[in-house]
Amino acid sequence: SAANANLDGTGTIVTILTAGANGTRVDRVVMKAIVTTTAGMIRLYVYDGTNTRLVREVTVEAITKSASVAAWEEDLLTPDLYLPTSSHQLRASTEKAEAINIFAFGGNY
Repeated sequence: SAANANLDGTGTIVTILTAGANGTRVDRVVMKAIVTTTAGMIRLYVYDGTNTRLVREVTVEAITKSASVAAWEEDLLTPDLYLPTSSHQLRASTEKAEAINIFAFGGNY
């Protein structure tokens, strides 16, 4: 939830998952804010053991959560996202310093 407006893989980026020994397929990524959000981005990166590269950006909408308004969420299908070796990681950053849970679903080969 640290603010990071960078697109080049620098700054605060959190590891979401590390690929298994024979690689990992990522089918979807679910993102759910647990606070009121302002307009911004979540950025998803692939780290290959040396380089961190931006692969997706997801727009975060401004939503004031309440008893009758759900907090912001996104369910992103990623059928083409493959991490080929155990040195690869899926990483993420938030543009604004807002708490957002991120979950990746898929499987190891």
